[in-house]
Amino acid sequence: MDTRYLKVFSVLVVIALIFVARLSYLQLFTDRYALNAANTSIKIEYVIPQRGVIFDRNGKIMVGNQPAYEISFTQALMKPDFDTLGFCSLMKISKTDFINRVNTIKKEKYYSKLTAMTFMKDLSREEIARVQEIIFKYPAFSIVQRPQRQYEVSTSGNLLGYTNEVNERDIKRDSTYYLPGDFIGKTGVEKSYEKELRGVKGMKYIQKDIRLRNIGSYKNGALDKDVITGKDITLTIDYDLQRIAEEMLVNKHGAIVAIDPNNGEILTMATGPDIDPNLFTGPNKSKNLYALSKDTIYENKPTFDRSVQAAYPPGSTFKLLTALAGMQMGVMDEKTIFPCGGGFNYRGLRIKGHGGADPLIPSIQVSSNCYFSYAFLAIVNKYPDNPSKGVDEWKKIMSSFGVGDFLNNDIAVGSRGRIPSGEFYEKRQKQINGGKEQKKWDPLSTGAVFNGMGQGDVLVTPLQLANYVAAIANKGWFYTPHIVKSVDGKPNPDPRFKVKRQTLVDPKHFDPILKGMEAVVLRGTGRSLRSNDFTQLAKTGTAQVPQGKDNSIFVLIAPADKPRIVVAAVMEHAGFGATWAGPACTVIAEKYITGDIKREHLYKKMVTASFMPEYKRQWISDLKRKGLYKDPKLDSIKLKKMKDSLEFIKKQKEKLKIQIESETATSKSNNK
Repeated sequence: MDTRYLKVFSVLVVIALIFVARLSYLQLFTDRYALNAANTSIKIEYVIPQRGVIFDRNGKIMVGNQPAYEISFTQALMKPDFDTLGFCSLMKISKTDFINRVNTIKKEKYYSKLTAMTFMKDLSREEIARVQEIIFKYPAFSIVQRPQRQYEVSTSGNLLGYTNEVNERDIKRDSTYYLPGDFIGKTGVEKSYEKELRGVKGMKYIQKDIRLRNIGSYKNGALDKDVITGKDITLTIDYDLQRIAEEMLVNKHGAIVAIDPNNGEILTMATGPDIDPNLFTGPNKSKNLYALSKDTIYENKPTFDRSVQAAYPPGSTFKLLTALAGMQMGVMDEKTIFPCGGGFNYRGLRIKGHGGADPLIPSIQVSSNCYFSYAFLAIVNKYPDNPSKGVDEWKKIMSSFGVGDFLNNDIAVGSRGRIPSGEFYEKRQKQINGGKEQKKWDPLSTGAVFNGMGQGDVLVTPLQLANYVAAIANKGWFYTPHIVKSVDGKPNPDPRFKVKRQTLVDPKHFDPILKGMEAVVLRGTGRSLRSNDFTQLAKTGTAQVPQGKDNSIFVLIAPADKPRIVVAAVMEHAGFGATWAGPACTVIAEKYITGDIKREHLYKKMVTASFMPEYKRQWISDLKRKGLYKDPKLDSIKLKKMKDSLEFIKKQKEKLKIQIESETATSKSNNK
């Protein structure tokens, strides 16, 4: 025999032997095929585990569980003589409603006659107590108990998130676990820690007769699996701080974020408007979720978590990074003086100055726009013939502070913000030139020079803002900010939160920055927020935005000598940084460090303030620009006119009726 044929024959024999061996193993040593063969008589009943409890860092329960009840329907158990009217009376539904529900179930993708499908959801204890002794008469229907979330707090809905029934995409993503009717974390911590919180389903193999009645467990329960409750999670959040932050954000759009710079733990991550998580439970859950998603009046968007999803111009708080990058790139140092006596004047562009030509620390103290515009121009011009090279070097330094990219943490949503590159400005210059390529672009005509003072094309999220200030507090390093402190009583095992991330700036350059932030509080733009109980380092920010009033921004480090907390706040369209965002930051720091709010007037100022009139003005202005605005006063005038017209018509009809009756009576009299 030809050796080639012999080799092929040998390979085929080996493959055949492998198949035979595998088949023998499956048939003789496992129950896989036995179960498949008995598929019509052996069914799996799943036991849904309780989800893990969510605590704050101090042990306060934020999210627990409560029982929720459903009625399931199995088509194969429907009897020919099923009493439809009796069942409808028991469940207090109409016959039409019953038929529609059954038809809807039959149209579902995962429908099976042998599978129990959800017929009714969110039944109360009282409703279940009323039907549980009678429902046995209707074997196609049974009571199913599922754990439902119970919220012990009334704020932080975006942070905590919610659970909801799985959709087709969820099932495809993890088809080995999820079945129709199961619940999954959809947003917030519920989503990002779904696998830890959900637990493991219990499984019971039940033998059934030809009528699908239980006749006992299969193999005496040898194949059954115990249910495993979900793991409890302890957040890094201090709920006392979180609640205070949410209270200060009432009637405001914005965010307050606080971080422990020593370990990256997020102490507060509040957003305004806030959501009461209790709206995520109960029979009105679907309606509430829909209403929240559609709440866009005055750009409220309560489901939009501004602490991590909104990207803002950082304003003057970004001047700290401009100076650090400039010193690291060697284009300036703390003694460098730029000609700011008459403001920034460069080839026709003028930016107002602070009235003096000072080195770095006094320029931080007074928040000089002129100084940091010159500093960024020096960064761009480090390589005179190639401004893109200077910007790309700057961008690399910015990225090392965690801005312009995702922070890669345990938060379910987020924005990367924006730090523009050299290519970004090359494309913009090409547009300015009408499509003509120009490698050496102009930092003035492209608007790049405004990046130095935190305007221009730079965008950061409030969490990124707090994080880069934490890196400044640590003189060049930070831990990735995260939201979960421990899982099942053990420190969060995620390795991302154990590694110090080093910035590209030499530690020696941070001292003048910190001295400048100290000067802001002692005698600069933040001096009104000084405290006698603890020391602070701060930077104010007032970012111009095209829609209306400026955004109020503030960052704070406290205490100054051994930082324990970093706070960042953004208040949309509120005005000066020290006026609104500043009080929010210092109140949070004061509560955390001293255990109390000592400057009650600042807290009351924030709680009682409302920026809704400004948001309403902008909203109406935008609708008018789009041609969509309808003046409610005009509408009321039109409505009054319509009512008057209807009233007039009604009176005319009455007159006509009287006239006809009179004429009829006269006519009858004449006939007589």
